[in-house]
Amino acid sequence: MQREVGSLPLAPALRAKLVAAGFQTAQELLETGPCGLSKELGISKEEALEALQVVRQDCHGDAARTAGGSGTTRKCTALELLEEEQAQGFIITFCSALDNILGGGVQLTKITEICGAPGVGKTQLCMQLAVDVQIPECFGGVAGEAVFIDTEGSFMVDRVVDIATACVQHCQLIAEAHQEEDHLKALETFSLESILSHIYYFRCRDYIELLAQVYLLPDFLSEHSKVRLVVVDGIAFPFRHDFEDLSLRTRLLNGLAQQLIIIANDHKSAVVLTNQMTTRIGQNQSTLVPALGESWGHAATVRLIFHWDNSQRADLWRMILEARRNEDDPSKNISWLPRCAASSCHSKCRRY
Repeated sequence: MQREVGSLPLAPALRAKLVAAGFQTAQELLETGPCGLSKELGISKEEALEALQVVRQDCHGDAARTAGGSGTTRKCTALELLEEEQAQGFIITFCSALDNILGGGVQLTKITEICGAPGVGKTQLCMQLAVDVQIPECFGGVAGEAVFIDTEGSFMVDRVVDIATACVQHCQLIAEAHQEEDHLKALETFSLESILSHIYYFRCRDYIELLAQVYLLPDFLSEHSKVRLVVVDGIAFPFRHDFEDLSLRTRLLNGLAQQLIIIANDHKSAVVLTNQMTTRIGQNQSTLVPALGESWGHAATVRLIFHWDNSQRADLWRMILEARRNEDDPSKNISWLPRCAASSCHSKCRRY
């Protein structure tokens, strides 16, 4: 981060402005942020943000080359990759049908995109995951923490309290049934207050705040090494208005996707995004497709598309909660999950 401004891969005119404004190192630029840099140099926020993206990516590449010694590309076998992937673990969703589709749950080090019409349960699932990621390892969880980036203002802390309370009660039933020492010890620190205190919430009101937050996130994750889930609830919302230059939007989205991939891999975390739906007009019919276009469609490793069946608007997650309460013996192990009602909601899963 101590790299001099004059050596950064920026346009000569921009480097001259930086030097004239008194900037000397890349670290000083990154600490200023897009809004401050825009005012200091007299450029637009978009230009400032794009410059900071270039600087951060360049510094990250330098750090990787330094850590790698010779800077050569890492070599490994397909078997080693498989073993690493299997060892990463999953964040369960408490929906057995969905966990089966995903191969056990939402996988760490991967990007999962959840798409669907308003009200289908995208945010609900994200809040559920923010709780589930904290389940202790002895109960089958990953004992992590969560970052929740909210662009639409749809995060409901009261609902998180309900989910967290039900999760703690579920683990208590397991501990009572098995009477194992590690279960009882884990429950001493696994409480409602503990769960809420380990969900780090960020509210982003436009795409500039969102991009700035994502690019600054590695520093936050370095200080909070237990984070195993990063949620961006509403990836499309900030990018669907106030954009006259669509090529700029594409470049910003591509940079955002690359940064999220780096976060997922470097910090061994699952990245979960929610996306809105838009209408694609064809010659004979119109269809609902995920927003942000075909280029963005390749950003995620797994894409889930939720949709209503026969236009029925059922509360799937309330039904799941009731199923958990009415199960005769829910305390066998943490992998016990209720079955989703087939008539209420369907999902499609695509892997890349």
